[in-house]
Amino acid sequence: MAVMGACLTVTGPGRNTFLAEMMEETVNRTKLGRLKPGDPVNLERALPLGGRLDGHLVTGHIDGLCTVTRIEGSGRTRLLSLTAEKQLVSLIVPKGSVALDGVSLTVIDAEPGRGFFSVGLIPETMGNTTLGGLSEGKSVNLETDLIAKYVRRFLSFGGKENQETPPGGEISWDTLRKGGWI
Repeated sequence: MAVMGACLTVTGPGRNTFLAEMMEETVNRTKLGRLKPGDPVNLERALPLGGRLDGHLVTGHIDGLCTVTRIEGSGRTRLLSLTAEKQLVSLIVPKGSVALDGVSLTVIDAEPGRGFFSVGLIPETMGNTTLGGLSEGKSVNLETDLIAKYVRRFLSFGGKENQETPPGGEISWDTLRKGGWI
């Protein structure tokens, strides 16, 4: 069961509840350890193998937290501006995908050098998820795009983050040459 985007194993189902245990990694990397009884959460069941895939690939493995820095819009839609560690934002591209508190969203803009990205919220999302109740300064669980993670890994030399690769993971002809790719 994904709770606020974090994949948890149900250890005790109840009538209208369930129990789940968390690893310290989950408590430290997500905001789940900060929730209080009665706090609203986003829930999503796991996709069964062979089930219909729609949207982008969301694993339920949170990369870290981001912070809402600005909310714009007074009509039916909202623009959320967020900040996160530059290393995480380097895995986010405009018109790509992220999951915020487990909600799959399209990225509007991303500036890894500033640790900034933005997404849009439509009325359906605001009305049926916890994202509609966000305010500036709030923390949000962030899962970056799975494909971006693998591309970065494949482009890093020797399967490790290369110290010679510039911050943000940019690849140049020189770094490709030094890595033996050309």
